Amino acid sequence: MRSVKKYTLENPSEFKDQLLYWGQQFDDIVWLDSNKYTQQYTSYDKVLAVDAFTSIKTDYDGAFDQLKEYQEQTKDWIFGYLSYDLKNDTENLISNNQDELHFPDLYFFQPKKLFLLKDDTLEVHYLRMVDDEIEQDFEIISKVPLGIGNLSNESDKESSCGKVKISLRITKDVYKEKVNRMLAYIHRGDIYEANFCQEFFAKDSCIDPLQTYHHLNNISKPPFATFFRMNNQYLLSASPERYLRKEGQKIISQPIKGTAKRSEDSQDDQKMIIDLKNDPKERSENIMIVDLVRNDLSRTAIKGSVLVEELCEIYSFKQVHQMISTVISEVDETVSPVDVIKTTFPMGSMTGAPKISAMQIIEELEESKRGLYSGAVGYFTPGGDFDFNVVIRSILYNEKEKYISYTVGGAITAQSDPDKEYEECLLKAKAMREVLEGM
Repeated sequence: MRSVKKYTLENPSEFKDQLLYWGQQFDDIVWLDSNKYTQQYTSYDKVLAVDAFTSIKTDYDGAFDQLKEYQEQTKDWIFGYLSYDLKNDTENLISNNQDELHFPDLYFFQPKKLFLLKDDTLEVHYLRMVDDEIEQDFEIISKVPLGIGNLSNESDKESSCGKVKISLRITKDVYKEKVNRMLAYIHRGDIYEANFCQEFFAKDSCIDPLQTYHHLNNISKPPFATFFRMNNQYLLSASPERYLRKEGQKIISQPIKGTAKRSEDSQDDQKMIIDLKNDPKERSENIMIVDLVRNDLSRTAIKGSVLVEELCEIYSFKQVHQMISTVISEVDETVSPVDVIKTTFPMGSMTGAPKISAMQIIEELEESKRGLYSGAVGYFTPGGDFDFNVVIRSILYNEKEKYISYTVGGAITAQSDPDKEYEECLLKAKAMREVLEGM
């Protein structure tokens, strides 16, 4: 079905910029960048999928069944996203909050052209109908002027857009009042923990998506960076979190719960790592979500195969330290990869425990429909393996509606202090705000 050609690159980092810039001509783009972050589970340094041959786009109703059918029939590489609101397909839930981004609930496409980079090796996978373009495309990409990927995609767009003015969907006082209402649910015993989010937005505004992505990625250098385009809708993500990965029969989930800022002073920075690792509130948040993930994975796992590989380990990124756990399981080869996702979605780190009650309370207290935020972007391989991130630390942009949005949140537990939770939100929002207001 695909023709494959390999190249050895003289300068992989330069070719990366050339490749992403070249990809901007297409209406369907998924770019995934690990930023060479050292991690145990990884396949490629960069991936670019462009130019849809087939696709599936749907709302939440029956979405997972449609995706399963599409994945099984295609038996090829497919790339796309799962929005948070697919929760309504798996449970009797609703999403009635304000939505000005208007992304479909689910979208996947089969790319005509696929590029996989690992170290200095480039694999090009083209569908047979376009495989006569491989050599020509490689030559064109290699001749893109060096450094162009770090510049504006449209040189006059920045000046025509002007400054982006960020607005808050809810004020600090309203945020604190809502956290207190969530704490009342916790003290009453309805939930143990819930992820509460707030939206920041700009109306009648525009950005250059490629330039914005480059700025955001350079600030954060996360392992799950994403540039996604579907016609006039964009996701620019600096996500540090993996949702779910499948390697053969092995399933890997790596939830994040626990955040601390970085310090330029190395001794202070090391102290912040130690303080985060030993913080009882952060540890309890993480352990509660680990228990939830174990329960979710057990629904498709071979009995006795669910294991906690890492518990409350600290990983450091350019902007923050994060507490991450790794939970693994084994599935029988007869289990559909889509069913593994369906039984664990949405991810525990973005919902709470118990999961259904937490999602009901989240819907009641939040003001904005989450949509793609706290969903997942990734891919399936022809053999049924997959890898998906968690859409956090991200900017969403509807170019047609001139609407820019980013959302941040945190886990609310019995020990939560509303003022400290608000400060944590601002810390998580820092990179997105810097990028948008500094454009």
